[in-house]
Amino acid sequence: MSELLLIDDDQELCELLVSWLAQEGFVAHACHDGRSARAALAEHQPSAVVLDVMLPDGSGLDLLKQLRSEHPDLPVLMLSGRGEPLDRILGLELGADDYLAKPCDPRELTARLKAVLRRSQPASAPTQLELGDLCYSPARGVASIGGHEVTLTLSEGRILEALLSQPGEPLEKQALAQLSLGRKLTLYDRSLDMHVSNLRRKLGPHPDGRQRIVALRSRGYLYAS
Repeated sequence: MSELLLIDDDQELCELLVSWLAQEGFVAHACHDGRSARAALAEHQPSAVVLDVMLPDGSGLDLLKQLRSEHPDLPVLMLSGRGEPLDRILGLELGADDYLAKPCDPRELTARLKAVLRRSQPASAPTQLELGDLCYSPARGVASIGGHEVTLTLSEGRILEALLSQPGEPLEKQALAQLSLGRKLTLYDRSLDMHVSNLRRKLGPHPDGRQRIVALRSRGYLYAS
């Protein structure tokens, strides 16, 4: 049974979600500000976090930065009533695994949580993937480029694994989203593009200046070997 931490100042919503998620097989606990959430996370790491952008004692995005620094493998789903495109972009740029705007259908939230948790489970993947100067450890979530290590989020790591499985060959966006995010992309959904953009930034170009991850119009993405 997966344990979840809900971090949202809307106490009524949290009560409803805790009840709903219990019916779906989750054990959910709620915190209503950043301070109590940090204390809860210091004592115990849940299977996943649902985090609101707006908190009474600070920004949820600042808390997300801290989570990514201290718990890089912890799945985080942003949930916000603001729902502005800039908020979604910032959340994904800072390493959120997924994003939903409030009000949302609890069934959609449950589906997204189940998808991100499936991706967080250890897979029967090789202990290490190597191509040129790049070495990636799926178990550690760490990529090494020329001896320099960078930590990848769950989504970034799954994208890299998928692209490295067929270097030089494009993966169509919907197929890549299914492999890395565990779901299909919806209309105007740029979450995959944002994760790829973050991954590109972390990995940098090849030593000769070529992009490692190339976008092909109407064909998807490929890792250039």
